[in-house]
Amino acid sequence: MPDNYPCLLVGDFNLMRRPENRNRPGGDVNDMFLFNEALSSLGVVELPLLWKKFTWSNKQNPPLLERLDWFFTSAEWTMLFPETTVSTLSMETSDHVPCLITATTNVPKGGIFRFENYLMEHDDFLGVVQHGWSMPTPHFDKAKVITTKFKNLRRVIKAWQTHLSSLKMNIANVKLILTFVSLLEEFRDLTVEEWNFRTLIEEKLLFLLKQQRIYWKQRGTIKWATKGDAGTKIFHAHATIKHRRNFITSLLNSDNTS
Repeated sequence: MPDNYPCLLVGDFNLMRRPENRNRPGGDVNDMFLFNEALSSLGVVELPLLWKKFTWSNKQNPPLLERLDWFFTSAEWTMLFPETTVSTLSMETSDHVPCLITATTNVPKGGIFRFENYLMEHDDFLGVVQHGWSMPTPHFDKAKVITTKFKNLRRVIKAWQTHLSSLKMNIANVKLILTFVSLLEEFRDLTVEEWNFRTLIEEKLLFLLKQQRIYWKQRGTIKWATKGDAGTKIFHAHATIKHRRNFITSLLNSDNTS
């Protein structure tokens, strides 16, 4: 096995590692010893088998069950894909149990700050910016002062952004209230207070839809987004296409192999 290279070793070895790898007493202890010694010299790590203990059956009554299928990884593979697992599926016509290997990794990612343009429409935005920009800085160099001010502003806006309600949820709630008022109007006339309330809610919805249009314009990078209706499918499609273009599906080595 090459050094410093991620490897996954899979196969029906027709060998066992321990006597308990079969449901009846038996098995060649010398073969077990040689098999384990070979694995030790390779420096591989055994992947645990989930759900079932044995992977082969002689399909007789009573059956002989054995663990003959094994899965190993190199140390480099374990570092790259620490959550690699092997799970068993249901045995059908074969005498071997199908096994499914899942290779995943959860690499921690730092929280990336992304400024949302629609936040500029919020009533408190200018106050937040003024507060972040006016925070004291311990530097005297002008370049360091301006850099620190932008860092403070980013930190303040990020903290303020986490306390804001979801734009999508706000739009859904406002639409739900308008639906309720419309249903109420079918049974009786609205009072003056209810009529004024509906007017205020409609204005709120227009304001939220304007923010949503700004949101999808920023996501889709569409210059002509202002000519469309709020939240139309074209904006969602362009934003999805942009996301797919930025998604890395494979990497190539120096010899152009993936």
